[in-house]
Amino acid sequence: MVSSTLLTISVACGLANAAPASWKGGWKPWPKHGHHEEGSGINVQLGPRPYYLVDDMDEGPLKEKLESCSNGPFHTSSFSIAHRGAPLMFPEHSREGYVAAARMGAGIIECDVSFTSDRGLVCRHSNCDLHYTTDILAHPDLAAKCTEPFTPYDPETGTPASAKCCTSDITLSEFKGLCAEMEATTFNAVNTSEYMGRIGSTPDWRTNMYAYSCAETMSLRDQIELVDSMDLNFTAEAKTPEIPMPFEGDYTQTDFIQQIVDTFEGEGIDANRVWLQSFLDDDIYYWLDNAPNFGQQAIYLDERADADASAYDAVVATLPSLADRGVKIMGPSSWMLVTVDNSTGKIVPSSYATTAKEAGLDIITWSFERSGPLENGGGYYYESVDSKINNDGDEYTVIDVIARQVGAKKIFSDWAATITYYANCMGLE
Repeated sequence: MVSSTLLTISVACGLANAAPASWKGGWKPWPKHGHHEEGSGINVQLGPRPYYLVDDMDEGPLKEKLESCSNGPFHTSSFSIAHRGAPLMFPEHSREGYVAAARMGAGIIECDVSFTSDRGLVCRHSNCDLHYTTDILAHPDLAAKCTEPFTPYDPETGTPASAKCCTSDITLSEFKGLCAEMEATTFNAVNTSEYMGRIGSTPDWRTNMYAYSCAETMSLRDQIELVDSMDLNFTAEAKTPEIPMPFEGDYTQTDFIQQIVDTFEGEGIDANRVWLQSFLDDDIYYWLDNAPNFGQQAIYLDERADADASAYDAVVATLPSLADRGVKIMGPSSWMLVTVDNSTGKIVPSSYATTAKEAGLDIITWSFERSGPLENGGGYYYESVDSKINNDGDEYTVIDVIARQVGAKKIFSDWAATITYYANCMGLE
């Protein structure tokens, strides 16, 4: 049960971040101030979730510290990065999700960048996720262009329903006509209405509450204009291609990642406001060598140990050489940064974390609030410490180790309020 004090405070802080933003065409950006002052004009409101997590923590000094901050005041923090917007409750990479993340104090808002058939840059987590993150299958003319058209569930063979719709299957204009939806599919669907995210199997710890109207899909330029209007900063991930490159024989990966840089420069955004990202080392090296103002803040996303845990030590051993190559920031998933000290039973920094620090590398990690309930361990993002994870409040224990002991500079989250609360309480700007 949430304590009466915390419940009162959470109500007093307001639930505006959980209220649906205006839908397509109805939202107007905050007025520009003529200078960059991060988050100026935004009344940050965190809603009840941070208080729920603090109340659920094990007793101890960390809980006492976080409880002491319950009255705020709260403000925007660049320690808090909005991962895909606010996908715990809002369709990912939608205008509505970005606005919700800004209201929750995210100082940096992410656009995962993919491209359309006419080389328009758009915000989508994958080249080929439109069939489970948008309503493309509700548009017969566009569904017919999908790389793999919808195939219904076959009850006789048990073959699941499937489709594959890519941003490169359609034009930028056609993409902009889609509605973003919660990430979900229904594998026993016999028609497209059953298959799509709005009606499909959204995890029960997320919600479709804010996905029943048309959440607006965003181009990279749209996202830059929106985020800049709120005086916030940017991170843009060049998605690892799922389609053969060069696209249509002449659009190379280098063309794509240079176009991202050109778009920010064309919109007048200073490189020091942008954290580019990629899982491909060649992308990072290209930016370092050819767009060094951006390359200095490029995040080398690191999932090299994901497919084979036995590769972990070999990955750690490469960190000094990456620093020598000019890489400044590593972006591993959270599980790679923590481990359990068998002698004390405490969660502590991993060898990856300590080696990165020794090599002079900064750390930015991903992604909290993506694991659902933590009663039985947290799955992928907590796999290195799952023996110590048994309640939702343990999330703040891991965040605290990553922030204060690992020394991470920023943290991605699917619900920015969680990280903003911690950052404000600990004085992390």
